Parts: sequence; structure tokens; C-alpha cells
Amino acid sequence: MEEAEPIPLSALQHWAYCPRQCGLIHLEQAFDENLHTQRGRALHSQVDQPGLELRRGLRIERALPLWSDALGLIGKADVVEFEPDGMPYPVEYKHGSRHKATEIAACDDLQLAAQALCLEEMTAHPVPEGALFYASSKRRRVVPITAALRDEVRSTTAAVRAMLASAVLPPPTQDERRCCGCSLRDRCQPQAVDKLRKADSAAGLFDPDA
Repeated sequence: MEEAEPIPLSALQHWAYCPRQCGLIHLEQAFDENLHTQRGRALHSQVDQPGLELRRGLRIERALPLWSDALGLIGKADVVEFEPDGMPYPVEYKHGSRHKATEIAACDDLQLAAQALCLEEMTAHPVPEGALFYASSKRRRVVPITAALRDEVRSTTAAVRAMLASAVLPPPTQDERRCCGCSLRDRCQPQAVDKLRKADSAAGLFDPDA
């Protein structure tokens, strides 16, 4: 039996934001730029350079490779601060301010929690919390790595793996607010797909409950 390919940590954040976006990026290898993605790319170009720094008793590692054999995840942490006893503290960089919409912040929390689970497996140290650093406000938001977040990492990983195995692109989200900021909106065509689904349903060709 072939071992499943590891899933990128970024795929969990994409799935939490919109499963169709996740499918377009990780199933169809499609990606388009917009202002939001350009700002994010510019920010990460500054922090994605591997390096090590010692500061106030902390060992700070940048662009640290991460993996979890148990979950089948792979990726990279923007910054991990290691306490003197070796306990890791992940810090993920985001553009914008920390006063993000709740649903977007929740996607970022999930990505950070996935990094925490990888670090726990890699270092054998508990990771009770991490932080999101927002470039515009230059402020951190501490994120407790709760049992609920850990369960969400596992369930989201399973959902992404099932999508990749099925090779079926998920339908568009019904949340128009998420479509507005998505760089893949033109490629996704959520309104056109929704109209087609409704027309097929009316004609008895599509069962929305299937």
C-alpha cells in the first residue's frame, strides 16, 4: 500500500477559509495574485529566510521546516521561539491588523494549531499556545492551542485528504464576503456555478441533499 503524500500546512488554512479555494490550489494547482496575496507574499519574503537568533534567553529560528508523521502534514513555520528548556512557541506572520474578521482569524488559528501539533511531535515538548503577528498593527494575538483546535486540525486534515483522494472540486462557498477578497474568484466563478446548480436542481438533474 502506497504511503499518502503529506499535506501542506497551508492547505488546512485554505480549506477552513473555503474548501473550493483549497481544491483549486492543491488539487488543480491553480493560483492567481491580487492585492491581498501580494501583500502576504511581500511580508513572507522578509521572514521566510532561514536563520537563527539568540535574544533574551530565547533561541529564535526562522523558516523552520515542520512535519508530522502521525497526521501526514508538512510545511514551514515563519518563526519558532524556543525557551531555554526547549519548549517551542510558534509565531505566524500575517499582513493586516489583528482586528480581522472572526471567520478569517479562525482560519489563521487553525494553521497555527497545526504548526503546534507538528512541533509537539518533533520536539516531544508540549505547545500550549502560539501567536499570530499582524504586520500592519505590529501586534501579537496569543492563540491557546485548545483541545477543540487540535480536533479541528485532525478533522480538517482528514477532509483535505479525502478531497485530494477523490479529485473532486468542492462547490463554491455560500459566503459572499469570503469571495470578495479571494484571488481565485474569477477562476472559481461562484455565481455562475451557483446558477448552474440551481438550474440543474430545478430540472431534477441535481440533488442538493446528495
